[in-house]
Amino acid sequence: MKIICIGMNYAEHVKELPSVWDGKERPIPREPVFFIKPDTALLRNNDPFYIPDFSEDLQYECEVVVRINRLCKRIEERFAHRCYEEVGLGIDFTARDLQRKCKAAGLPWEIAKGFDYSAAISPTFIPKSELPDIQSLHFSMELNGERKQTGFTGDMIFSIDQIIAYVSRFVTLRIGDLIFTGTPVGVGQVHIGDRLTAQLEGRTLLDFDIK
Repeated sequence: MKIICIGMNYAEHVKELPSVWDGKERPIPREPVFFIKPDTALLRNNDPFYIPDFSEDLQYECEVVVRINRLCKRIEERFAHRCYEEVGLGIDFTARDLQRKCKAAGLPWEIAKGFDYSAAISPTFIPKSELPDIQSLHFSMELNGERKQTGFTGDMIFSIDQIIAYVSRFVTLRIGDLIFTGTPVGVGQVHIGDRLTAQLEGRTLLDFDIK
């Protein structure tokens, strides 16, 4: 099982990246940008997230997540909807200080994204049949009860089906693989003692402590 994460998939988030990363503006991507986290990055069952001792700037990124339900290789976009039946939420935790350091040196930054427990996923995934159109989903994330991120899948630069079609050209998708589909504007830092909650179409799917 692998975790595929899509970067820069909401225009407003792309605009906030200069202040988040390295001060450089970025154009809207013309193709999906993705990276992969190992399965050891999974944080399940709303277990607490423990801030690792190697980062002093640990940030959240709330995302809609789809779980692949069949073998998918070079899938055409018009068939991509067959590759998943459930939708959930996830948090892509990022060691932003390590990411900045790696980017400044022109190095890969998996160390900032793929560390243990850096991919929280909701214990519950909602069947597509219980949701509105997949590209019309509303989701949000609160930190200590304060709204930090508000997302709408209709604002994605690349739709979920476009993402699946694109990624499957390069990487075979297998049953159980997870795709984090990108984060909206509003990423920020977590601290010990925080509580993070997130909702998809009014249903609370994530609710856990930061320790």
